[in-house]
Amino acid sequence: MKPVATSLPSIKRSQTQNAGESQAHGSSHTIDTASSIGEILVDTGRLSAENAERILRTQIDQGKRFGDTAIELGLLTEEDIRFALSRQFDNFYLPSSDTSLDHKLVAAYKPFSPTVEKLRALRGELMMRWFNSETQHNALAVMSPGAGEGRSFIAANLAILFSQLGERTLLLDADLRTPCQGQLFKLGNNAGLSGMLAGRIGPEAVTRVPRLPGLYVLPAGAVPPNPHELLGRPAFAALLQSLIRDFDIVIVDTPAAGQNAESQVIAVGVSSVLMLARKNRSLVPEMIKLTHRLQQNGAKLAGSVLNDF
Repeated sequence: MKPVATSLPSIKRSQTQNAGESQAHGSSHTIDTASSIGEILVDTGRLSAENAERILRTQIDQGKRFGDTAIELGLLTEEDIRFALSRQFDNFYLPSSDTSLDHKLVAAYKPFSPTVEKLRALRGELMMRWFNSETQHNALAVMSPGAGEGRSFIAANLAILFSQLGERTLLLDADLRTPCQGQLFKLGNNAGLSGMLAGRIGPEAVTRVPRLPGLYVLPAGAVPPNPHELLGRPAFAALLQSLIRDFDIVIVDTPAAGQNAESQVIAVGVSSVLMLARKNRSLVPEMIKLTHRLQQNGAKLAGSVLNDF
């Protein structure tokens, strides 16, 4: 088995895009972030070149802005203009017609929704209090006691939001019992963490998400019969440390901590935990019990979140 820690730096070299370029929805071209609104919309297939010229002529005649002119002519919608502006300011999101990812990834599909605004507020708190130069933390495990409390949803959308800050972000699915990230990002459950820990696959299991610049996903892979033993091996600790060195931010999805012993192994390896409770579902005694266990094992609590999504 090739040592995991020594093989991972190739991820950074082989999967990094050219600066200033990003994958455009509906096109194999790359978009320069300095492009005009019209150029962006033509390149992504939202506007024909002929209609772009028509808008420009009318804009010059009337002395109005491109977007206002296009909407008045009925050639573009406000959503089209927001899409182009997001490209100009490196705030990439996907149109509702895009089916490359699961629409539960609201940070990618509904960036202006109240739900995503709440998640941005959480990201801001974490950036100020946890992911800063003083603490020198850059990894976080999202944990909760029971099933169905929203760990995968929060982890995935937080990872997208961190990547939108320009951080090279990795989403690691360490739930080897009921993994979700492979489905959310439509990666499948074949190559992933379990295969890396078993020595059957290398760093190529880490997948760049083409539509979302700066975001990488390491799915759980095939569900093994021995998740606790796999995560308890030294190879997992070595892999975690290598990933934490190679990426700016590492967000880790985890199994239900009140039901699966390997959650404690993950928490200690990552060292930092975001505790999650779901409104009208999570039980306070279970939350308290989990918090005490984490503290006893040396994991640091970055904060707690009440999930009402």
